[in-house]
Amino acid sequence: MGTMIQKHALGESDFRGERFKEWPSDLKGNNDLLSITQPAIIQNIHEQYLEAGADIIETNTFNSTRVAMADYKMEELSYELNEASARLARQAADKYSTAGHPRFVAGVLGPTNRTASISPDVNDPGFRNIGFDELVEAYYEATHGLIQGGSDILLIETIFDTLNAKAAIYATQQYFLDSGVELPIMISGTIT
Repeated sequence: MGTMIQKHALGESDFRGERFKEWPSDLKGNNDLLSITQPAIIQNIHEQYLEAGADIIETNTFNSTRVAMADYKMEELSYELNEASARLARQAADKYSTAGHPRFVAGVLGPTNRTASISPDVNDPGFRNIGFDELVEAYYEATHGLIQGGSDILLIETIFDTLNAKAAIYATQQYFLDSGVELPIMISGTIT
């Protein structure tokens, strides 16, 4: 999704749109926000993947947790971003689905930009800049938005921190118990 977005050479005002015109921090690079401010671009990218033969498309939510959105002071948008992005992907998938060839939406839960397993401070090995419970809350909220928006699958993506992965899995399982809705989960990791 990111490289497809880059092809549009969007500027700061494109990321902001009208709604965030006066936002107090820079928003360029907040690709997830485009699901709200430039939905036609995101919809078009989904459709390009489907036209190329994709059976599963990912939501534009790699950084849509409350934790990651804090970098832009947009924590409160987490649910909305996840729901809106899943809805866009769902619309595209439905447009290209047929009775004999359904298309699916993978709701992406990205890794967050914090590590809970190791200290980010080499001088203080016991220090953590985020706790397990905070990660669970963030992933739970994102899961809720992704499911409400129409995801068929949840993709816990590009995990680099095992405790982050555990929090994401725990949050999705808790959401399944609370809501009575259960989706398949896929996990992709990265090894460093």
